Amino acid sequence: MFTQLAEPIAAYIKATNNHNSDAFLACFTDDALVTDIGRDFHGAVAIKEWSDREIIGANVNLEVTAAKQGDGATIVTTKVDGDFDKTNLPDPLLLDHHITVNGDKISRLLILQNQDAE
Repeated sequence: MFTQLAEPIAAYIKATNNHNSDAFLACFTDDALVTDIGRDFHGAVAIKEWSDREIIGANVNLEVTAAKQGDGATIVTTKVDGDFDKTNLPDPLLLDHHITVNGDKISRLLILQNQDAE
């Protein structure tokens, strides 16, 4: 289990759960790369379009269930809910967020389905 997340990661979780687009985008470097289940979004414009549609726009909520260090990133496991099509998705939906921080912002976010989930 986790005790405390680094500030940029905690801010990302908080902005997501508050559905705050400006705060969400402020968590990322200008040239950040987000890979969400195999789809790449590079730079602020692409990340904003993705988040407006699939994160903030879908009222996604992240419940942190675990966090650990690995491969130069913090891996945060979350239980995910929101207003999106859950057809054929596991319940609960657990996703691993592999987060690389550069300074006080996220430079790389890789989102994968949690392999421990059944």
